[in-house]
Amino acid sequence: MSVHRHHTFTRRQSALGLAAWLGVTFVAAAVGAMGSASAREFYPALDRPAWAPPGWLFGPVWTLLYALMAVAVWRVWRHGGWRRQRGALVLYLAQLGVNALWSWLFFAWRLGMWACVDIALLCGLVAVMMAVFAQRSRLAPWLLAPYLAWLAYAGALCVRLWRTNSDLLG
Repeated sequence: MSVHRHHTFTRRQSALGLAAWLGVTFVAAAVGAMGSASAREFYPALDRPAWAPPGWLFGPVWTLLYALMAVAVWRVWRHGGWRRQRGALVLYLAQLGVNALWSWLFFAWRLGMWACVDIALLCGLVAVMMAVFAQRSRLAPWLLAPYLAWLAYAGALCVRLWRTNSDLLG
């Protein structure tokens, strides 16, 4: 594994970079949240398995996961900024888009099959992203591990909800 020392950013530049990555990440979270505006009414109405989490748990879990994701990408960004890390950073932005799309597919548009396809794609993107990030930072993939674990769990739940609620999730 080739983990390089980070680019020599000043403390101020590094702090601004972290703030920017937190901002980008939480803007994507907000776009996803807009798609899940009906979740408080819709999720409890679904026939859910016993292992489904209560609705109130999603907000705190996702907040933590988004913060960990932002720190992970920031650690990669510090290794040369956009010029040297363009591919890894674009991969991160792409998975943020796929992440935000899931809420729209599932809650707003109620397209269960496409939500399941989206989360499977997202799991693959995050796994690739972890491998790419590992070449740039030892810590970054570990910061993303809870995200991938949650996505795998959420993916299994998505499939189950789609299959048992086909009347609501076309």
